[in-house]
Amino acid sequence: MIALIMAGGVGTRFWPLSRESNPKQFLKIVSDKSMIQMTVERLLSKINIEDIYIVTAKSQVELIRKHIPELPEENIIIEPFGMNTAPCIALSAIYLSRKYDAKETIIVLPADHLIKDEKAFLQSLDIAQKSAEDEYLVTFGIKPDYPATGYGYVEAKQEICENVFSVKQFKEKPDLKTAKNFLKAGNFFWNSGMFMWKIETILKAFQNYLPDVSNLLHKISIKWNAAGTWADISDEYEKMPKLPIDIGIMEKAKKRVVIPVDYGWSDVGSWKALYDVSQKDENKNVLNCESEIIGSKNNYVYSNKMVVLIGVENLIIVDTKDALLISGKVDSEQVKEIVNNLKKDKRNELL
Repeated sequence: MIALIMAGGVGTRFWPLSRESNPKQFLKIVSDKSMIQMTVERLLSKINIEDIYIVTAKSQVELIRKHIPELPEENIIIEPFGMNTAPCIALSAIYLSRKYDAKETIIVLPADHLIKDEKAFLQSLDIAQKSAEDEYLVTFGIKPDYPATGYGYVEAKQEICENVFSVKQFKEKPDLKTAKNFLKAGNFFWNSGMFMWKIETILKAFQNYLPDVSNLLHKISIKWNAAGTWADISDEYEKMPKLPIDIGIMEKAKKRVVIPVDYGWSDVGSWKALYDVSQKDENKNVLNCESEIIGSKNNYVYSNKMVVLIGVENLIIVDTKDALLISGKVDSEQVKEIVNNLKKDKRNELL
């Protein structure tokens, strides 16, 4: 089995801590190791480091080397610039097809997710590999424990074999009423963004469902043949559709399955999500700082300064050397809008 870790994102929902120069996957926000270090270590009991690959934007290559120094140089697949998951997976698949037999299976996963039960995670890879070898496109569905409106869902149909279900459809992020109905139905799972397939299966899927991408991959291969995999492929890559793999491939594919899993997963996709998975004090505060607290609860605080909270609840407070974020916990995802505004205003020093 080969592992492909997607690590090209910027993590705008974790501003002001996550910046273009040091994105979320390189932050130590849930342990004393960065998110990408945790992701690699999670795989090492099953997959050799020589068979672990990281696809990332050119701007993040040095960070990869710093955080994962044991990773072979050729195991860093470089996007000229960040796009979306369909282009980055396509580029990686054609890269891996040059090094491995096309029948090899790939586990594809983001660099910045939290998985608490690593044993259950590794066991799910064994189940998935059997389906991948039968030429299925496999996705992992998280068993929901509340009606989340921040995740997409996968609707399972009939059980093909033990704990492997055909996919009826993918559903975008629902409103609360719809999410409650999904939870009640029992056959809807959160879309984890983790996948498994054979190299040849995913390349064939691109040929069938995104033929323009396959044509661009052919042109990239010609450049690589002529000048090596460090060749400039920017002209070809910028023509790729900025689609997630879910929309580009998984929603269209016929031979696809979902494996329901429950191993303490979180995409840690916002400050509120980080609060939810963090250890709390007796007042349900998460305090990453020196602090004094009076009558305050349910807050998340990150700072290098002494922080005093008096009579406040449900706040996110993140203090860095050049910016201070204060947000209601439930509104914390809107920090993406702040980042977009900073981009419009060309406040590059804050990005």
